[in-house]
Amino acid sequence: MEPISQFMGELAKRNPRNLLTPEEQLDKMLRSSAYLKSFQQSHPTLSREDFLRSLSTVYEAVKDQYWCQNCPGLEKCPNLVRGHFARLDVLNNQILSAISPCPKQMAHEEEVKTRRLMRSYYVSEETFSATFETLDIDDVNRQAVAAAMRFCREYEKDTKMKGLYLHGPFGVGKSYLMGAVARELSRRGIASLMVYVPDFIREVKESLADHSYTSKLELLKEIPVLILDDLGAENLTPWIRDEVLGVILHHRVNKNLSTLYTSNYSFDELEDHLSISNGNRIENTKGRRIMERIRHFVDVYLIEGDNRRKQE
Repeated sequence: MEPISQFMGELAKRNPRNLLTPEEQLDKMLRSSAYLKSFQQSHPTLSREDFLRSLSTVYEAVKDQYWCQNCPGLEKCPNLVRGHFARLDVLNNQILSAISPCPKQMAHEEEVKTRRLMRSYYVSEETFSATFETLDIDDVNRQAVAAAMRFCREYEKDTKMKGLYLHGPFGVGKSYLMGAVARELSRRGIASLMVYVPDFIREVKESLADHSYTSKLELLKEIPVLILDDLGAENLTPWIRDEVLGVILHHRVNKNLSTLYTSNYSFDELEDHLSISNGNRIENTKGRRIMERIRHFVDVYLIEGDNRRKQE
């Protein structure tokens, strides 16, 4: 059998004066294309004339199959429809072709679908790409990972289910674990939103003038699973605490919507943070009010250990 690359190369170099005849093209393709040879053997009732009548269709399929076997990657796919290939079929003894997505295209579409379900505000690409398969599991985080996997496995929309509160020092993998939770939920068709709290709060403050923050708050209030990353690291004001964070959490508690958190603070430390108002005034009641919407609706896990970012 002639190498198909030789046939493709010859065909590309020919000019109008020395083009192959249809008969020669068909013979070349039958000698060089294992795909076409297999198709011919699978349809013994097809005559040579049947192949010649559909020569352009056959050629496109042979060409697509060639490039798929020598795939340069989805971005550089030279096929007529990127990420797809022509597949030959027969109807009433006529050779036809249908367009099918290649495995790389299907994987790309699945990733796009996943990312639509798995939204984020200001979360790093590394965190957003996390999976349970890529997690480093050790004695330090084993219980938290098990709880996160159990949450993903048991979560059902419109049912009351406790969220998670992961706390501990910098760089121990809290956010990365939550990224894996978001991706696993998306695989199950469950929408989630992961928000890096400090940057989100900064955006809310900047959008006060035109009130555009209200649509953002609605998304945080209604998304089935909300992940608040690095709670406590934000520059807090009484208005942010009472009219943004408080409103979001109050709505989610009333609707039985699961909320997950990461923080450097324990509950007691977070309550102290939430109690500070302008001028360093302490409003313990308001801090406790927010904590009441957190502490009773989550399972708490401390993750300690070395700073993984320094190790990297």
